[in-house]
Amino acid sequence: MKTYTKMITVPSSAIDERNHVNNLIYLQWCLDAAEQHWKKFAPKYFQEDYVWFVINHTIDYKAASFEGEKLKLTTWIAKNEGVRSERHYKIVRIKDQKVIVEAKTTWCLLNGKTLRPTKITEEISTLFD
Repeated sequence: MKTYTKMITVPSSAIDERNHVNNLIYLQWCLDAAEQHWKKFAPKYFQEDYVWFVINHTIDYKAASFEGEKLKLTTWIAKNEGVRSERHYKIVRIKDQKVIVEAKTTWCLLNGKTLRPTKITEEISTLFD
Protein backbone atom coordinates (compact mmCIF):
# COMPACT_ATOMS: atom_id res chain seq x y z
CA MET A 1 0.00 0.00 0.00
CA LYS A 2 1.47 3.32 -1.10
CA THR A 3 0.64 5.97 1.45
CA TYR A 4 1.00 9.70 0.99
CA THR A 5 2.24 11.82 3.88
CA LYS A 6 2.08 15.56 4.18
CA MET A 7 3.49 17.72 6.96
CA ILE A 8 1.39 20.71 8.04
CA THR A 9 2.25 23.62 10.31
CA VAL A 10 -1.10 25.01 11.46
CA PRO A 11 -1.44 28.55 10.07
CA SER A 12 -3.37 31.33 11.81
CA SER A 13 -5.88 31.26 8.92
CA ALA A 14 -6.99 27.75 10.06
CA ILE A 15 -8.01 28.93 13.54
CA ASP A 16 -11.68 29.53 14.39
CA GLU A 17 -13.40 31.57 17.11
CA ARG A 18 -12.68 28.79 19.65
CA ASN A 19 -8.94 29.26 19.03
CA HIS A 20 -8.37 25.83 17.47
CA VAL A 21 -8.36 24.47 13.94
CA ASN A 22 -11.77 24.75 12.29
CA ASN A 23 -13.27 21.35 11.46
CA LEU A 24 -13.75 22.29 7.80
CA ILE A 25 -10.01 22.93 7.51
CA TYR A 26 -9.26 19.29 8.39
CA LEU A 27 -11.60 18.19 5.61
CA GLN A 28 -9.89 20.52 3.13
CA TRP A 29 -6.48 19.19 4.15
CA CYS A 30 -7.72 15.63 3.57
CA LEU A 31 -9.12 16.49 0.14
CA ASP A 32 -5.89 18.27 -0.81
CA ALA A 33 -3.82 15.25 0.27
CA ALA A 34 -6.04 12.90 -1.75
CA GLU A 35 -5.50 14.99 -4.87
CA GLN A 36 -1.76 15.21 -4.26
CA HIS A 37 -1.57 11.42 -3.74
CA TRP A 38 -3.41 10.83 -7.04
CA LYS A 39 -1.15 13.25 -8.89
CA LYS A 40 2.00 11.71 -7.40
CA PHE A 41 1.27 8.17 -8.62
CA ALA A 42 -1.13 8.53 -11.57
CA PRO A 43 0.42 9.04 -15.01
CA LYS A 44 -0.54 12.30 -16.72
CA TYR A 45 -2.86 10.51 -19.16
CA PHE A 46 -4.83 9.03 -16.23
CA GLN A 47 -5.15 12.49 -14.76
CA GLU A 48 -6.56 13.70 -18.08
CA ASP A 49 -8.84 10.69 -18.69
CA TYR A 50 -10.34 10.33 -15.20
CA VAL A 51 -11.69 12.52 -12.41
CA TRP A 52 -12.75 11.66 -8.87
CA PHE A 53 -16.05 12.72 -7.32
CA VAL A 54 -16.79 12.56 -3.59
CA ILE A 55 -19.73 10.37 -2.55
CA ASN A 56 -19.37 10.81 1.22
CA HIS A 57 -17.06 11.71 4.09
CA THR A 58 -16.82 10.30 7.60
CA ILE A 59 -14.68 12.23 10.05
CA ASP A 60 -13.89 11.49 13.68
CA TYR A 61 -12.46 14.47 15.53
CA LYS A 62 -10.33 13.03 18.32
CA ALA A 63 -8.60 16.14 19.70
CA ALA A 64 -8.04 19.83 18.96
CA SER A 65 -4.96 21.33 17.37
CA PHE A 66 -3.72 24.89 17.56
CA GLU A 67 -1.80 27.55 15.64
CA GLY A 68 1.84 26.71 15.09
CA GLU A 69 1.53 23.00 15.85
CA LYS A 70 3.13 20.56 13.46
CA LEU A 71 0.84 17.83 12.14
CA LYS A 72 1.40 14.78 9.96
CA LEU A 73 -1.40 13.82 7.59
CA THR A 74 -1.25 10.34 6.06
CA THR A 75 -3.67 9.02 3.45
CA TRP A 76 -4.06 5.67 1.72
CA ILE A 77 -6.52 3.66 -0.38
CA ALA A 78 -8.24 0.98 1.71
CA LYS A 79 -10.19 -0.67 -1.11
CA ASN A 80 -11.54 -0.29 -4.62
CA GLU A 81 -14.80 -1.88 -5.75
CA GLY A 82 -16.46 -1.23 -9.07
CA VAL A 83 -16.54 2.54 -9.52
CA ARG A 84 -15.89 3.30 -5.81
CA SER A 85 -12.70 3.84 -3.88
CA GLU A 86 -12.43 4.09 -0.11
CA ARG A 87 -9.64 6.40 1.05
CA HIS A 88 -8.55 6.76 4.68
CA TYR A 89 -6.79 9.62 6.44
CA LYS A 90 -5.07 10.10 9.78
CA ILE A 91 -3.82 13.40 11.17
CA VAL A 92 -1.37 13.16 14.08
CA ARG A 93 0.18 15.93 16.18
CA ILE A 94 3.96 15.46 15.96
CA LYS A 95 5.01 16.57 19.46
CA ASP A 96 2.95 13.98 21.37
CA GLN A 97 1.81 11.58 18.59
CA LYS A 98 -1.82 12.33 19.52
CA VAL A 99 -4.33 11.37 16.82
CA ILE A 100 -6.27 14.52 15.96
CA VAL A 101 -8.46 13.25 13.11
CA GLU A 102 -9.36 9.90 11.55
CA ALA A 103 -11.42 10.09 8.38
CA LYS A 104 -12.47 8.27 5.28
CA THR A 105 -13.94 9.35 1.98
CA THR A 106 -15.75 7.26 -0.59
CA TRP A 107 -14.85 8.47 -4.06
CA CYS A 108 -16.42 7.59 -7.42
CA LEU A 109 -14.22 7.39 -10.52
CA LEU A 110 -15.63 9.30 -13.50
CA ASN A 111 -14.68 9.34 -17.15
CA GLY A 112 -13.03 12.74 -17.61
CA LYS A 113 -14.88 13.45 -20.87
CA THR A 114 -18.39 12.10 -20.21
CA LEU A 115 -18.35 12.61 -16.41
CA ARG A 116 -20.09 9.24 -16.09
CA PRO A 117 -19.00 6.64 -13.52
CA THR A 118 -16.41 4.21 -14.83
CA LYS A 119 -15.00 1.01 -13.35
CA ILE A 120 -11.70 1.29 -11.52
CA THR A 121 -9.35 -0.80 -13.62
CA GLU A 122 -6.65 -3.10 -12.27
CA GLU A 123 -4.10 -0.67 -13.70
CA ILE A 124 -5.52 2.16 -11.58
CA SER A 125 -5.83 -0.03 -8.47
CA THR A 126 -2.23 -1.17 -8.65
CA LEU A 127 -0.98 2.42 -8.69
CA PHE A 128 -1.53 2.48 -4.91
CA ASP A 129 -0.60 -1.10 -3.93
